[in-house]
Amino acid sequence: MTPSNSDNTSEAIVVSGLEKRFGAFTAVDKISFSVHQGEIFGFLGSNGSGKSTTIRMLCGILTPTAGVGKVAGYDIVAEAEEVKHAIGYMSQKFSLYEDLTPLENLRFYLGVYSVPEDRWEERREWVLDMTRLQEVRNRLTRELPPGWRQRLALGCALLHRPRILFLDEPTSGVDPITRRHFWDFIGQLAREGITVFVTTHYMDEARHCGRIVMINEGRIVASGSREEIIRAACPERPDADLNDAFIALMSGNNRRGAA
Repeated sequence: MTPSNSDNTSEAIVVSGLEKRFGAFTAVDKISFSVHQGEIFGFLGSNGSGKSTTIRMLCGILTPTAGVGKVAGYDIVAEAEEVKHAIGYMSQKFSLYEDLTPLENLRFYLGVYSVPEDRWEERREWVLDMTRLQEVRNRLTRELPPGWRQRLALGCALLHRPRILFLDEPTSGVDPITRRHFWDFIGQLAREGITVFVTTHYMDEARHCGRIVMINEGRIVASGSREEIIRAACPERPDADLNDAFIALMSGNNRRGAA
């Protein structure tokens, strides 16, 4: 099936009035934004702000209560399965099979993503080289350090060469060196034209993002470049950084419960 939007559009993701309610609780409250093709887009917020709920709706995992969303030209409700095959998704919680080896995990996800079998060896070797896991390809995944498991999860998300990559807190719990290598690789993917949508609550990682949206209690409280957000949130502080802006924005809108 071809995307319902033109492939020539410069927007990889378009969201308008997106809302998700769980009973009486509104986790995501009528948010709107767009993401350009080939950019690293940061979706920032504290724990419980609505980041993961939003990313799951965009990936076709959760059905929105209201609003419209298109990812890679596909409607996230009517064409949820097409969305899933057009994207790569790395969830916040490690989701691979720890009782399988890296090689076995890769074989499994090659089938999940319906990659033609004549491409399996090339894709498998590409991921093992890219993630620097060749030497441990036959070890049980549960025996690998957390940073190595994260690299494997990213590799599995890239097996089918998606146009858009969703990363939900991808560096949570890994050491600073692994975080740096992770972001170096994300930058390489963006230079190759892959759109990267990343959620994080690490403000230092936002320097890698071309544009940022900040969400708090399900609502967007800021959007723009890092510099624009800092100036708007801390107009009287020329020495302010993104941490200061984040604190100002989050503390100014904390009337609801966690999402």
